[in-house]
Amino acid sequence: MQNQPPGPPSGTPPPGPPPGNPPSGYDQGTPPPGYQPGYQPAATSGIDKRTGAFLAYLLGWITGLIMLFVGKNDPDVKYHAAQSLVFFGGLQVLSIILSIVSGIVHLFGFISIVGYLVGLFAFIMWIVCLYKAWSGGGARFEIPLVGGVVTPYAEQIANSVN
Repeated sequence: MQNQPPGPPSGTPPPGPPPGNPPSGYDQGTPPPGYQPGYQPAATSGIDKRTGAFLAYLLGWITGLIMLFVGKNDPDVKYHAAQSLVFFGGLQVLSIILSIVSGIVHLFGFISIVGYLVGLFAFIMWIVCLYKAWSGGGARFEIPLVGGVVTPYAEQIANSVN
């Protein structure tokens, strides 16, 4: 004789409401629990424009690179990610070059001072970008002072990611 499989005996219906009827206490027209009226569902990437733009600048070029692919369905998030990648990535490369040159050539500390000024400029622009991305709701903006140089490259990178 074979053992019966675990579970309810055969021929009995599964527990729960019968199929096709709404759960008790709910009508077809009432929203599910936790529903917020006027709530806009998130974009297909799972984040809204403001959060995506803010995250694109949060850790400089690193989050810019990540958000370039995570937010690829939203052109504004891609723009912010590409702008972060170009601007902060370019400043990182410039900072590395300046530190190498200042290690080789000790030009009265002039190159070191330029390196510190580049770092200070990067920090101030980082705060500005975070503020503008959050307060602007994810709308596009040019980085002050260098936007004319950075924007064409950012547009090109953003448009090349599918």
